[in-house]
Amino acid sequence: MQLNNITLELLDTGLFSLDGGAMFGVVPKVMWAKAYHPGDELNRIPLSARPLLIKIKDKNILIDTGNGTKVNEKMKKIYSIDYEKSDIEKALQRFNLTARDIHYVIFTHLHFDHCGGATKIVDNKIVPTFPNARHLVQKEQLNWAFNPTEKDRASFLKENFEPLLSDGLIETLDGNAEILPHLEVIPVFGHTKAMQLVKIKDDDLTLLYCADICPTAAHINIPFVMGYDNNPLITIEEKKKILPQAYEEKWILIFEHDAFKQAGKIKSTDKGFELSEEITISNYIKNV
Repeated sequence: MQLNNITLELLDTGLFSLDGGAMFGVVPKVMWAKAYHPGDELNRIPLSARPLLIKIKDKNILIDTGNGTKVNEKMKKIYSIDYEKSDIEKALQRFNLTARDIHYVIFTHLHFDHCGGATKIVDNKIVPTFPNARHLVQKEQLNWAFNPTEKDRASFLKENFEPLLSDGLIETLDGNAEILPHLEVIPVFGHTKAMQLVKIKDDDLTLLYCADICPTAAHINIPFVMGYDNNPLITIEEKKKILPQAYEEKWILIFEHDAFKQAGKIKSTDKGFELSEEITISNYIKNV
């Protein structure tokens, strides 16, 4: 997608699967199956891992890095990870970029499906994938990643971010911040401590990379909140604040995990917010 001052491209790092019930919390399956996907024989639903590549002038910015290539056979099987596509360096080749060409990596948060591609194995050693990049994460999220609860411990794999810290590549943010002109991060606290959404504004058009506050278009429905969320009631309040503004100002919402829809605008109905217009960010990606 070419805007006036910015180029946006989604990176296809393949599909993976999570339990449908966990993805929709207390919402009955009869509802989420209709809204998104009925699930496979193990009740898993297909999800995308789509980092966002942003080009602003001479800077290449990457939002999240997908699952990466370090997952073991057990994880690969449990989460049905498409290992053929999960190498983010291969995904960058489509745009004639190497890992060394990335200037910023912005982590929405440090769950493995969002930061796994930030490190890789070279000669049996885990090293940073993007050695020239400033890796930005909220301070509270980094602290939480090193001290998670029993509920979310399995989502934080230290091999995805410890090598970055050791090499001095991580910079922490404390609250809302403008990273570059046109690019802002907004911390939210329902899913995990200080996950950050990425807001992109170019002239009169605003886009929001939703991360896990609305991982799919089905999650636009305010009560559709993940069982993975540490504080689901806070997620609901955050959605009740963000979605009305997105509707009023005609934002484009980008869905990181939706295997069927890349992005869209929303409308307000007597039943709440719904997708009103599906939007394609990157034409080369074939939705499921």
